[in-house]
Amino acid sequence: MELRRLLHVVLSFWLLLCIGCSDGRFVVEKNSLTVTSPEKIKGTYDSAIGNFGIPQYGGSMAGTVVYPKDNQKGCKAFDEFSISFPSKPGSLPTFVLVDRGDCFFALKVWNVQKAGASAVLVADDIEEALITMDTPEEDSSSSKYIENITIPSALIQKSFGEALKKAISGADMVNVNLDWRESVPHPDDRVEYELWTNSNDECGVKCDMLMEFVKDFKGAAQILEKGGYTQFTPHYITWYCPQAFTISKQCKSQCINHGRYCAPDPEQDFSSGYEGKDVVIENLRQLCVFKVANESNKSWLWWDYVTDFQIRCPMKEKKYNKECADAVIKSLGLDSKKIEKCMGDPNVDADNPVLKEEQDAQVGKGSRGDVTILPTLVVNNRQYRGKLAKGAVLKAICSGFEETTEPAVCLGGDVETNECLDNNGGCWQDKAANLTACKDTFRGRVCECPLVDGLQFKGDGYSHCEASGPGRCNINNGGCWHKSQDGHTYSACVDTGDVKCQCPPGFRGDGINNCEDIDECKEKKACQCPECSCKDTWGSYECTCSGDLLYIRDHDTCISKSGSEVKSAWAAVWVILIGLAMASGGAYLVYKYRLRSYMDSEIRAIMAQYMPLDSQSEVPNHVSEDRA
Repeated sequence: MELRRLLHVVLSFWLLLCIGCSDGRFVVEKNSLTVTSPEKIKGTYDSAIGNFGIPQYGGSMAGTVVYPKDNQKGCKAFDEFSISFPSKPGSLPTFVLVDRGDCFFALKVWNVQKAGASAVLVADDIEEALITMDTPEEDSSSSKYIENITIPSALIQKSFGEALKKAISGADMVNVNLDWRESVPHPDDRVEYELWTNSNDECGVKCDMLMEFVKDFKGAAQILEKGGYTQFTPHYITWYCPQAFTISKQCKSQCINHGRYCAPDPEQDFSSGYEGKDVVIENLRQLCVFKVANESNKSWLWWDYVTDFQIRCPMKEKKYNKECADAVIKSLGLDSKKIEKCMGDPNVDADNPVLKEEQDAQVGKGSRGDVTILPTLVVNNRQYRGKLAKGAVLKAICSGFEETTEPAVCLGGDVETNECLDNNGGCWQDKAANLTACKDTFRGRVCECPLVDGLQFKGDGYSHCEASGPGRCNINNGGCWHKSQDGHTYSACVDTGDVKCQCPPGFRGDGINNCEDIDECKEKKACQCPECSCKDTWGSYECTCSGDLLYIRDHDTCISKSGSEVKSAWAAVWVILIGLAMASGGAYLVYKYRLRSYMDSEIRAIMAQYMPLDSQSEVPNHVSEDRA
């Protein structure tokens, strides 16, 4: 077990080192820093652009340099020392000088930004050639502030930093100008840029950042490409396995073509999950998607494929595979056979032309250094340094155009897209109901099931959207079979219950594609009485009886019309008799309990006048005294 771990460490270390195995070198991208005062240090100096924040590509920024009395390395928040660097109205922006050491470069810049500064200069702590200040590796705590850094930063040499500190301590006002106008060459009216990326979506913070950038930048990239303003090329880093380890389990799981092209295991666990060779194969597929799309003059479809693959085929959902990739390719109308031919056989013991070209391109040529950082953006053969965000990258690309040749996207604040017009953006649509899941947004098209008249469609938005719940039958009959004939409309749509498409009575079928009329007469499902005569109609039937007989549909029988009339007459008689009986009964009850008691009291009163009773002192007399 320990040997396996050791081998894994050795291989990983080799994979990281072997990028620059062919006389490569890392080129530090620089911008110009000019001191305009004081006179004794006036001049132009080199500074290395930080690989985070937002450099002002194509522009410049003037400011006044300050050196804090406390927290000079910037590793703590400046509000703990009651220090802030806000620019006063009418004054130059504040550039803060801090020393290298004790914490990450990005944390220094973040703390200075929170204190109100406009830019950061980091003074090296040893005399050496300038290096690129990069972000820390896969640190969830640092990622929370790195993505929010918006000010530019630059590393300066130790001797220059000491000169700045000496001038500031001598009460001199130190004014400098940071200039990025020559950081990106701008020779003509077309910008060539490339993105070194990766299809692995489980490599941590940087993978998440890359995926978010691709989705965000897609709309602008496609407008630039469709207008012929740019020439974009995607690239993928691969490594090779050392000859001594090609037959090892680790190399076999991480490499294809017998160790020639490798990628690290996504989970860093050779016993579970996806393997590094799965990533290499998908990287190769994405390269071939670009090549095939480019051959048909639709190179921008690469952006659609990559974003759709990220959404539809994530590793976490176990969908990172060929079947899911083929579904995305099909939805975009690309030729899958050409893509398969481009990819070749990953098991053959020979070079793959596409991946061999990628490995050669990793090595720096001319003014561009080796590609050693993922992701890396190269604009006009210069490596971009700064935050990988839409606004910052677009500014860098636009600075690569010759003056007065910039496209409108570089001059306006908004980016308009209309990707749904071409192949419906590869999204789901129902042409019969004129419904689509394609939506144009500032970030490019998205595939989301629509909301129609308060009814929400549900599905993945790419291949499937379905209405559910009450009201679904009002929209294209819920996708069920329907037909109108002889003034009647029949539908198989059911609004409630688990069954959504069910043929109506008188029909049989799947309810979706067809419902066939049932011949009730032929199948003897109606008119079975001896006197019945059956005639089939579309969706129903007609049953008649011979002579003067009347057909009763509920009982499937014939009865005499006269017999029916006699029964009806006797029913009326019985109703009358019952009514009379009820009236008589009521009258009797009134007589018994009301009228009779009244008459008895009158008789008793009259008799009491002539024969008084000893036991009755007084009897109410209802007879008038005049009559007595």
